[in-house]
Amino acid sequence: MIQTIASAIVQCNGKGSCDTGLPVVSADNGNLQVVLQITFGTISALAVIMIIVSAFRLASSEGNPQEATKARQGIIYSAVGLIVGLSAEAIVTFVLGSV
Repeated sequence: MIQTIASAIVQCNGKGSCDTGLPVVSADNGNLQVVLQITFGTISALAVIMIIVSAFRLASSEGNPQEATKARQGIIYSAVGLIVGLSAEAIVTFVLGSV
């Protein structure tokens, strides 16, 4: 049986499945979980690196209040990014682990 949909020819086998010519993806929750864990792990690692860099900037500010303030803000923003990255990884692990 051949059905024409929006001037495209789609071949169906009569059992409810049709060959659309689109690629078939065989990914599952495990693959998605691994990709998201790598992504959030990378974000968390970058946040830790930024905390270290900001700590060096704070130590080398030599009493300059403007530089010290910028370094403290960098530490705060990086800590928030680290918390968000770790929380997102935990949420993804919990949600995809329970499905």
